[in-house]
Amino acid sequence: MADRAIAEGYDVIVAVGGDGTWSNVADRIVASGRREIALAILPSGTGNDFGRNFGFDPKSPEEVVGVLADGHTQFVDVGFVETPSASEHTPERMETRHFLNLIGFGFDIAVIDAAASARFLRGELLYKVTALQQLFRFPGIGVDLASGMGEKRRSHQLMLTVSNGRYFGGGFPIAPAATVEDGQLHACMIADASPLTRLKLFNLAERGRHVSSDRVEIINDSSFRLTFAEPPRFEVDGDVRRSSDATIDVRVLPEALRVVAPRP
Repeated sequence: MADRAIAEGYDVIVAVGGDGTWSNVADRIVASGRREIALAILPSGTGNDFGRNFGFDPKSPEEVVGVLADGHTQFVDVGFVETPSASEHTPERMETRHFLNLIGFGFDIAVIDAAASARFLRGELLYKVTALQQLFRFPGIGVDLASGMGEKRRSHQLMLTVSNGRYFGGGFPIAPAATVEDGQLHACMIADASPLTRLKLFNLAERGRHVSSDRVEIINDSSFRLTFAEPPRFEVDGDVRRSSDATIDVRVLPEALRVVAPRP
């Protein structure tokens, strides 16, 4: 639908949904090279984290519609996974992928898998309850990280995220200092730990205070290379994908997407 709207000459595409919906539409707009086309978002999904970067309240659609009607736009950065990957819905279709908010590995995937089988929860509560469950079940993940500026890390992680925006998981400020206009990506590495230490880190992360822990490190750079023991499953703005390779290259595309946003 996004490809058709682009081909037919629309200059604003409104995506109603959450991070996955917005990300898929943004991917098609950026891939088209049409910088005059603006993405407008209307929160109606599970996480709605990208919208939080602009102060959008998922519980106040009237406010967001007012912003859309006003029509002010600004350019934001977009992340780009250069290594081809495939959605689990179309495993035969390997492709590069843009993202709005973040890509995530390890614990992040375990939570998404658990959330998919939940029957009676939705929204922020869904993420928090399933995350608490996985704190006591997930075995951790090994990864080598190299940044574009030469920083290198090799460790066993509870979770690794590479963020463009500040939030994930229904409002957790996983990269507290990030903005979608700073021209950087932000790799947050949370080292594996005992279940009780994991629980403490989870509580700190809910308020963005996890960065004070000696088990957490954030590296800011314009690009990263991530190497795993085998091609990993990972999330792109809430949607699960499988990499074509054990090494994943990701970089930022500064000011690559026009979005409808509140006036400064």
